[in-house]
Order: sequence, then C-alpha cells, then structure tokens
Amino acid sequence: MTTPERRVGRATYEELLRLSLERGFFFPSAEIYNEAPAGFWEYGPTGLLMRNNFAREWRRRIVRKDDMLEIDGSVILPRIVFEASGHLSSLVDPIVQCTKCGTRIRADKYISEKTGLQIDERLSPEEFQSLISKYDLHCPKCGGDFGKPTKFNMMFRVGVGAEDADSYLRPETAQSIFVDFARLSKTMRIKLPKGIAQLGRSFRNEIAPRQALIRLRELLQAEVEVFFNPAAKFDPGRFEKIKEVRLNILAQNSGSSQSKSQTASEAVLLFGGMEIISYYFALLQEFYEACGFPKEKTRFRELSAADRAFYTTSAFDFEVETSIGWLELVACNYRTDYDLKNHSKFSKKDLQVVDGENGKVLPHVIELSLGVDRSLFSLLDLYFYHEQDRDVLRLQPNIAPYLAAIFPLISKGEIESKAISLYENLKLEDFQTFYDDSGNIGRRYRRMDEIGTPYCITVDHQSLEDDTVTLRERDSMGQTRIKISEIPEKLRTLRDQRNEPEVQYNR
Repeated sequence: MTTPERRVGRATYEELLRLSLERGFFFPSAEIYNEAPAGFWEYGPTGLLMRNNFAREWRRRIVRKDDMLEIDGSVILPRIVFEASGHLSSLVDPIVQCTKCGTRIRADKYISEKTGLQIDERLSPEEFQSLISKYDLHCPKCGGDFGKPTKFNMMFRVGVGAEDADSYLRPETAQSIFVDFARLSKTMRIKLPKGIAQLGRSFRNEIAPRQALIRLRELLQAEVEVFFNPAAKFDPGRFEKIKEVRLNILAQNSGSSQSKSQTASEAVLLFGGMEIISYYFALLQEFYEACGFPKEKTRFRELSAADRAFYTTSAFDFEVETSIGWLELVACNYRTDYDLKNHSKFSKKDLQVVDGENGKVLPHVIELSLGVDRSLFSLLDLYFYHEQDRDVLRLQPNIAPYLAAIFPLISKGEIESKAISLYENLKLEDFQTFYDDSGNIGRRYRRMDEIGTPYCITVDHQSLEDDTVTLRERDSMGQTRIKISEIPEKLRTLRDQRNEPEVQYNR
C-alpha cells in the first residue's frame, strides 16, 4: 500500500486551529461545557509566551522608543464615562431576530452577504426593514420571517456593589487614558506632544463572534493615545529619523485597489500636512516589520466617512494580507479633541494643559489601537506551513515562544546531568528554553519546528570530552558545534538580530 503524498504549502485555517489547540497556543474558554458562550478564548503556555514576546517588542519599539508613559486602568468604569465618550449611544449594531426559532443575526452583515451590496450599519431600523422586504430575506437557520430590526448595544453592563451601581466593562482601553489625563499631566509633568500607552483587556458583546482570535468578546488591546497641540510644529529632529520609512497606503481617492508605496515624508500630504501622524505610522510600520510582518503584505487603508468610528474625523486601518483576506490589526484614528472636550463637559473639569509659549490648550489625540490577538493569529497564518517531511512555524526568534530547546542524546548519566545544567543556566540568563528528553532526536526536532523554536541544542558524548554541543537552526536545519560557554552570547545575538526580508513566509 502506497503512502499518500504529503501536501506541501500553506496551512489552512482548520490546520492553524489544530496547531493552536494541540500545541497549547489558544483554545476555547470553558470548553468542557457545551453551554460555554462563543467569543472567549484562553492562551495556553506556548501562546502566552508568544504573546508576552509580542508585548515586549511593542514596549521596546513603540512605548520606550518614543518615551511614552504606560498605565494600567480599571476594566470597569461608571456609566457617565461612556455617556461622555458616546459609546452608550453609538456603539451599537443593527440586529434582527427570527420570529420562528429566535436566532439573532447582525442585519447589515447578513444583507451584504445575501445581496452583495455595501450596507451602512448606521441605517435606521426602518431602512433595514425595507431592505429585508425588498430582497425577501429570511432566517438562515430555519427560513422563518424576521421581526422588526433593532439596535443592539455591544457593551457589557456590570452592577457594582449592593446598590447595583450602573457600570460597564470597557469596550476600549482608551477611556481610562482620557479620564486619567488631568492627573497624569500634573504628576508626570507632561509636555506636548506625549504618548500614553496601555496594554489590557476590552470587552465587546459581539453578536456573532467567529474565526477564533479574529472576532472576540474579550480581547487584548495595546493602545496608544498621543496628545498634541495641532497648532504647534512637530519636532523636526524626531521626524528626520523616520522620514525615509516606506509605508504602503491605500487612499480613498486613489481610484485603485492597490496600495502605493510612499516614504513617511511623502505621505505627509495624505495626512493633511500633519508630520506627527506620519511619524507615528512609521513607528507602527517598523514595529510590525520587527515582529516579522513583511512590508509587502501590509498596508494603511484609509476609511471612508461611513466606515469611520463615531469619534474620529480621519482614520486608517493598518492591515495584513492573510489566507482569509485583508485583516485589520490596528485602528489608526485622529480623534481631535472629541474625548477630552466631552469628558470636560460631563465632569465639569478643565482638562486643558499649558503648552509652553502657546499657553493653555485642549490637546488633540492620535490613536494607535492595536489588536494583540489578531496580530498573533496573523503571524501563525503567515509562517505555519508544510514541507515534505515536517510542519514548521517560522516565527522570528524575538517572537517565538521558546528561543531554544535542550536535548540530551540519552536521558541518563553524565549526558543528562550536563544537559540539565545547561538548561538551568540558560533559564538564569533569562532565555525562554524548553527541555525534552523523550523520543529520538529527529522526532524532538519536529516537535520544536512545529511550535516555532528557532534553535535546538543537543548534548552528546562529545560534549563530555570537549564541552561542545550541537546547535541546530530551525529554518535551514543546519548544524554546527559550539562551546557551551559561548551559547548565552550566541543566543542573545540570534534573538536580538532583525531578520532580513528574505525570511520565508506563506504567500
């Protein structure tokens, strides 16, 4: 009986999900219960390590590089915060419910899917009803009729204390930054422009969460709000450092479906002449490239007025091309003074700050709202694929869950002792390292290839004689002998070096 030929090439969505479930990247919350709601996922050991590495790079290449402040705000905020922000009235999705089986679906998405039309989610319930009648649309589950369309607020209400005070889980991390701005501006002596960052969880009661980490009800955001005076000139010294960074931009008025490559300096005209916007877009581009996202697979897509969030006057989505199409990773919004103005009005507090010789000003805000979960899923999609004899996840060393794995050739005696000693020493050096003494060496290599471990170190009989080990590289599968004493510095160099564009990824 002949063995079926092994499929070579890009992994499918189902294969990515299998990898994630079987190798501890992520899995559904409370999955042992059939009643567990969709849209909640948990990170396993390998996924959490990968996420921590991604967050470290975000702090290193955006937060610290730009000398931002970072806070950690509460996930529960009082009702008045979201009245001021507009989320209670504007963060709504249109839904329809089947009168026969009770199925609820999002009206604009369903109508678009069935008709091919681009439907604005901000249409009135009467306008949605008219479209449903015009195209004779029925429940996709049982064929029943729909009831009257309604608006569904996506926020999770929380009753606080015995008095059941009206509060909500935050739908974005940004509002903590805005309501804390007055205190931060005084205690940290903020000088404009200044970025304030936050990494934390947000909650949105999605009608139909789907595709694993892509649409969630509980999500992780890495958010930056940059406060600045729109009348002040941006620091030319800072802009000089990034002016040649190339950005792929798909403008609304381009008349093309293809993005155009421009330098950050050239792109200033697209951003209303505001160098500060181009500067932060360049920082974002460099960060994603450092994490392994190929420039030619990313773009900044300008949003139309109909697609923009209610609080922004100009918006771009930073997107990556995946196996399921272009996927939004970062919402880049120019929020003007919308948030501080409204919070000042509702709180009756003056949120202006002194901007040097310019006097008092209510700052404007540029936002980079980064979806961590989506970014991690995209990396798996880009770099997990099949070769003739193995599955391999070609993550960059700075993002991979484990930097190295230690293998004793045999799991006993002096070889085992030496391998354990090396493993313990590398942990003390702060390298995320995996120890594996089960199975033959080839099988151990394959297990590490599948979860993205860039380097494997084998301790063998020769190690007892000359204190050298075999260092095996994941992508080329090449092997070299190296002194044990040289391993920490070697791994540090390999981890911190930036991969060049020729790194292989799924096309």
